[in-house]
Amino acid sequence: MAGARIERLVTSGQFTLDGGTWDVDNNVWIVGDDSEAVVIDAAHDADAIVQALGGRALRAILCTHAHNDHIDAAPDLAARTGAPILLHADDLPLWKQTHPDRAPDGELTDGQTVTVAGTPLTVLHTPGHAPGAVCLYAPDLTALFSGDTLFAGGPGATGRSYSDFPTIVESIGERLLTLPHDTVVHTGHGETTTVGAEAPHLQEWIDRGF
Repeated sequence: MAGARIERLVTSGQFTLDGGTWDVDNNVWIVGDDSEAVVIDAAHDADAIVQALGGRALRAILCTHAHNDHIDAAPDLAARTGAPILLHADDLPLWKQTHPDRAPDGELTDGQTVTVAGTPLTVLHTPGHAPGAVCLYAPDLTALFSGDTLFAGGPGATGRSYSDFPTIVESIGERLLTLPHDTVVHTGHGETTTVGAEAPHLQEWIDRGF
């Protein structure tokens, strides 16, 4: 049986891109057991994340993409815990907009596996919302951490720089909706959904340009 569990922390801050700023609530996902964990998307509030970790060893800070609202607390969290920040290389241009003087510590690559508490998380490169967007698939937990690639009700936004609608639809159709339908989708904002709930809508999204 998998030793890891999933915890959600909601933090609040701002998303800034292309000259606009919006207030947002972000999901920070903590995956681990009583002794170690990884954090998926260190958003807004390093203090709250450290408190939620409760003294557990932080093995890595995994970034689903490099929009500022998903990475703004990552360097502070890394400094306080010693954990490496991992990001897909295609999102370095976005990363540098927020942290020009602090590079990530390593890369996330398609097919890579990160293991915590005996539980593997497989990196799926899912560009579209951002060029280096990834999702993390944990079959032992029947879980997918989708960042801003897939939400309850549709794909992530593609109306701003570095994003592309046909690409995100292709990523979702080929990489995510092929997963088991009972897989719970833990999103970057808002509530969870399942692959099975979203799969019937793929053609509708294509037709509508969702």
